[in-house]
Amino acid sequence: MAVRSAERLRAAEEVVAQLRDGLGVVAVTLPSLRVDVVTLASEAASYPLVDLGRCNLDTALRLAAVLQGLRP
Repeated sequence: MAVRSAERLRAAEEVVAQLRDGLGVVAVTLPSLRVDVVTLASEAASYPLVDLGRCNLDTALRLAAVLQGLRP
């Protein structure tokens, strides 16, 4: 099971890195973006959750503006 946990952690860390890079391109930083370690330890879930975390109002407004710009 250790190998499976390592694979799950690696996959989750890669997604977090991709999110961090992608958000950085549009000047949005989520300071609490991380792998949720509680779900990483759970064998019930296929993969751990990604914790987008908390952010201040300015960051939330910038993120909302970016998402609105992507709408068709």
